[in-house]
Amino acid sequence: MTKSVVVIYSGGMDSFTVLHRAIADGFDVYALSFDYGQRHKKELDVAAKVCKSNGISHKIVDITAINSLVGGSALTDDIDVPEGHYQEQSMKSTVVPNRNMILLSLAIGYAVSVGAEAVYYGAHSGDHAIYPDCRPEFVEKMNDVSLIANYEAIRVHSPYLYQDKSDILADGLAMGLDYANTWTCYNGREQACGRCGACVERLEAFAAQGVSDPLSYAAT
Repeated sequence: MTKSVVVIYSGGMDSFTVLHRAIADGFDVYALSFDYGQRHKKELDVAAKVCKSNGISHKIVDITAINSLVGGSALTDDIDVPEGHYQEQSMKSTVVPNRNMILLSLAIGYAVSVGAEAVYYGAHSGDHAIYPDCRPEFVEKMNDVSLIANYEAIRVHSPYLYQDKSDILADGLAMGLDYANTWTCYNGREQACGRCGACVERLEAFAAQGVSDPLSYAAT
């Protein structure tokens, strides 16, 4: 009998790769996306399309009510999205308070309910400097808690925790993935902006791999 995992799937290039890494690892996948009041729904639309076309079980859960408690981020509030590289101090404005703990808790509960053995999510080394809930110590502690929080022990697994976005892309390309089926930009326009931290890091990853990004950009 094939074992299963829950994958937190935003529709971005990291979680897109994690989704297919879990499948390549031999698991049946339950993809789980969250509408937490982010600036746009383009990622969620892309995620739904990918799952539908591949016959992957997928839920999009509305948790927008949490914004009355955890506001103050450029990703959820009327705050200008900063431009430039993730190492810049301004990128801290994109932190959504306690986001990954909240999303992981919900995903762990879902994993228990569907009989999955683990939750996969896309924390990676490129996010360590800016996002505390993507750092190894956070993932390790969440895993420790998840193993004892229910009668069923659920693992929390970040397959690219010690790798950067270029490494993630390399693994995805090796799996033959088409990154036209992703959306990374913090802005939900017709074209990716090419200027926000998410776009800059994505473009750097493609350049490092010596391949062209299939997405169209307004500015690069």
